[in-house]
Amino acid sequence: MNREVTLPLIVDERGTLQVSAADVSKLLRTLGARWLHLVEAGADGLDEDTVAALTIELAKLADRIDVACIAHSSGSTP
Repeated sequence: MNREVTLPLIVDERGTLQVSAADVSKLLRTLGARWLHLVEAGADGLDEDTVAALTIELAKLADRIDVACIAHSSGSTP
């Protein structure tokens, strides 16, 4: 199943982003990296293939956030 996720940007009345895209992107990438580290360390209950797939999807989502925010900052649409 492959569903598209819409990411609304939270801006104030001046168009300033209210959440740091860098922080959100870093959080998503860090979460995936942590999961991979747990799998590599042999943590019980984590399926390697599932963790790998989820980590890839989190990275893609982080990339989309980065692109949307860059587009917003430059005044264009991604």
